[in-house]
Amino acid sequence: MSENKDRLNFRMKPETAEKLEHWYKADHCRSRNEFVEKAVNYYADALAAENSTTLPVAIQTAIDGRLKLLEDRMASILYKQTVEMDMAISILLQSVNVDESVLRQERAKSVAAVKHTNGRLRMEQKLRELENAEWQG
Repeated sequence: MSENKDRLNFRMKPETAEKLEHWYKADHCRSRNEFVEKAVNYYADALAAENSTTLPVAIQTAIDGRLKLLEDRMASILYKQTVEMDMAISILLQSVNVDESVLRQERAKSVAAVKHTNGRLRMEQKLRELENAEWQG
């Protein structure tokens, strides 16, 4: 089964011929032609990558892999945090008798506070707010 291949005759400098002779064997190519073809494809792909607005597949795959690791780590941390939060809320509600209407009011306040601070709440802020509320009324 013969393949249709274009024949290309070219001249090269002696240094290039030495590199070809050395590296085609090191790259486990069966022939110099195979090595030259691989080299041309590699160089053409590199040129195409420079002119492309998308990332090369290898880089995109590496980024996707790192993002997947980050996503898995963040999901694990959020899960653990949610378990701890659920435990704290359960203990608090067992020790304090709170009406459901009070919970709805506090939820509305909390939603407003989180929106106002863009999710960057700190205990010190809440303490100051509570102290100010006590002094005012």
